[in-house]
Amino acid sequence: MKYRLAMLTALASAGFSAASADASEWGCEVLLCAASSNPSWRGVESCHPPMERLISAMKKPGFSWPTCPEGGAGAPGYEKYAECPAEWSPTAGDNDQRPRAERGQSRCMRAVIQCNGRRRFVGSPNAGGIEITADGVTRVFSRTNACSYIEYTARPLRNDPYHFDINDESTGQSSRFWFNLEK
Repeated sequence: MKYRLAMLTALASAGFSAASADASEWGCEVLLCAASSNPSWRGVESCHPPMERLISAMKKPGFSWPTCPEGGAGAPGYEKYAECPAEWSPTAGDNDQRPRAERGQSRCMRAVIQCNGRRRFVGSPNAGGIEITADGVTRVFSRTNACSYIEYTARPLRNDPYHFDINDESTGQSSRFWFNLEK
């Protein structure tokens, strides 16, 4: 894998001409530039033409990602949201009316039990209610047990939502390279 990464870095800094590259070469340029992490592709001058060409092409109808079969990667994956904090689980937004497959899991949730074995039932002021904390966490209290509630918070967005998984044929291992397409 180290050899492949060194090769990717060397090719990225060699400065391909995007205008004369065929689709496979362009796909490999995109892969090489996207895999650049320190600096990112924005800090590698030779990466600007192929990546700007990609960004422009993405705006056109019928766009399909240029691929690089030689690099062991096809089109990239996309994950808009980062992982939820520890002890929280991803969930769909509560007011999202889109079909489940389209809406994604835009919030994080966790169940909280705060009474340490002593239950307070319906008489609690929060029974069946909703509370929003100062830091924006929404608490939804149970109607039958005010000791337990569910907390919801916005799921963090990834700074680099696109990723390529590059396979190393010699070891069978795969490495994930995250990137974004903001200029």
